[in-house]
Amino acid sequence: MKPIYIFSGLGADERVFKNLDWSGFAVTFITWIPPTSGETIEKYARRLGQQITQEKPVLIGLSFGGIMAVEVAKLIPTEKVILIASAKTRQEIPFYYRLAGQLRLHKLLPTAWMKRPTVLSNWFFCTHSKADRQLLATILRETDPAFLSWAIDQIVTWTHQTPTPNLIHIHGQADRILPFRYVKGAIPVVGGGHFMTINKAEELTSLLRSLL
Repeated sequence: MKPIYIFSGLGADERVFKNLDWSGFAVTFITWIPPTSGETIEKYARRLGQQITQEKPVLIGLSFGGIMAVEVAKLIPTEKVILIASAKTRQEIPFYYRLAGQLRLHKLLPTAWMKRPTVLSNWFFCTHSKADRQLLATILRETDPAFLSWAIDQIVTWTHQTPTPNLIHIHGQADRILPFRYVKGAIPVVGGGHFMTINKAEELTSLLRSLL
C-alpha cells in the first residue's frame, strides 16, 4: 500500500481527519513534538521527519501541518505533497500576519486567549454544527501553550519562497484564517473553511482519492 504521512493542524491530531476515508492506504499520523528553546522551523522539521520510515512517501499537511510538510519535503524525497487549507510559500501567508511577525505584534497576544473557544474562533474556523464546535473547543483547550506560541511565531516569520516539486494544494473558498484570495493555483473547495476536513469530508475524500 502507498505510504502516506499526515501532518495535522496546529495543536490538532488525527481527530480532524476522522471523517475522511483512508481505506486502501498505509496512513501514519505524524505526532507533534515539543519544540526546544529557540528552535528553528528547519531544525524542528528534521526532528519531526524522524517519524517517517518509508521511502518516497506522500505527505499530506493541514494548515500549519502543511507548512511543516513543505519543510520536511526539503529533507527527503517524496512522491508528492498535498496541502489542505495551508500555504505553499511565504507569499501565501496573508500580509497582515507577516506584518505582525515583522513588528512582533503576535507576541502581545496572550496564549491563554487564543486557546479559549469563543464565537469568534467558531467563525474563523467555520464550524457549522454543535459537534464541530465541541471538537474545536477540545482541540483548543488541549493545545500546549508553549507549542502554540512557537508555531504562531514560525508561521508569521516563515521565509520559504521556492515552490515545492510535485505539490498539490487544496483550499476552501470560504477559509477565513488563510483566505483563498491569497493562494495561487489551488484546487478550490466551494464553501470550504479551515475546518473542512470535518464538515466537507465527503468532498475532500473524493478529491484526495483521485489525487493519490
